[in-house]
Amino acid sequence: RRSFHADAADLQWVIDIYTLVLATLLMLSGALADRLGRRRVFQVGLTIFALGSLLCSIAPTVGVLIGARLVQAIGGSMLNPVAMSIITQVFTDVKERARAVGMWGAVVGISMVIGPIVGGWLVDTVGWRSVFWINLPICAAAIVLTAIFVPESKSTTLRTLDPVGQLAFALFMAGAVFGLIEGPRNGWGTPMPVAAFTIAVVALAVFIWYEHRVSDPFIDLRFFRSVPFSSATAIAVCAFSSYGAFLFMMSIYMQNQRGWSAIDAGLMYLPIAVAALVLSPLSGRLVGRYGTRPSLLCSSVLMTVGAVGLVLMKDDSPIWQLLITFFAFGAGFGMVNAPITTSAVGGMPRDRAGAASAVASAITA
Repeated sequence: RRSFHADAADLQWVIDIYTLVLATLLMLSGALADRLGRRRVFQVGLTIFALGSLLCSIAPTVGVLIGARLVQAIGGSMLNPVAMSIITQVFTDVKERARAVGMWGAVVGISMVIGPIVGGWLVDTVGWRSVFWINLPICAAAIVLTAIFVPESKSTTLRTLDPVGQLAFALFMAGAVFGLIEGPRNGWGTPMPVAAFTIAVVALAVFIWYEHRVSDPFIDLRFFRSVPFSSATAIAVCAFSSYGAFLFMMSIYMQNQRGWSAIDAGLMYLPIAVAALVLSPLSGRLVGRYGTRPSLLCSSVLMTVGAVGLVLMKDDSPIWQLLITFFAFGAGFGMVNAPITTSAVGGMPRDRAGAASAVASAITA
């Protein structure tokens, strides 16, 4: 923000363009991986992600940085969902697969702990561009290791790509996000946000109309007839939206309002990471033993406590208040994933569980 004299809307675009493109391309990337080969698409994704990271690191303006983040997101859409497909294909034994997925989850938890600290240290010592430089050797190593250790695999049954549904969904997402970001900057009644919301509404109507008529839709709208699936999706949208807003606003609050360094702000996120690391597997065990309701209730209560703490926060709030608030919010978010995933998939027939999970992932992204 200081380097480019950017305003809040510019910062939102730097963050949200990645999420927007990721959500739009998530299912397309999965379909391409099934069709062209999961290892191949994964390596292409790593290459594009590395290229996007390089472009981010040399961006001369905030506009170029936003464009580079778009490139980065194209590669990112080919990583997580394809990686999970690779794990599913490589580890055919149920117990081995469970251990592999558990290891995957542990790595995610560890990254949540060390990511903000390493990122903050890099920003303070080298500069913000170094946060993107660090991706380059990691991507290079991943490409080589994938070529050596990951076998190629393709799906025996191929889905159609549904370009019309993809385009309509992308226009809906882009119009909605553009209007929400540009509305406060330009005024809600000005032509730009009004046009964006109009495009979003029209695109959504076209999307719903077309998806009801195509034989192999981008998103099967019949999933939403399931009350557990629809409820889980709504809860997930609320939880992930709250978490994204929390991270964005608290980063600005700690560095701009309180004047803390980037590494100090990163250290303040430790309670969130620790809470998620401890409570995510606990939530999974609770769901397995008692069903989804206890975990969802605990998650809702904890996130509400965290939200109330955020409302009461001031520029001079004591550190202990921030730590308690961050821990409560992180604990609530850490407990929500297992029950919403179980609810979404559990409401579907067994042969459609994978597709329902993919739809839920795309919507919550």
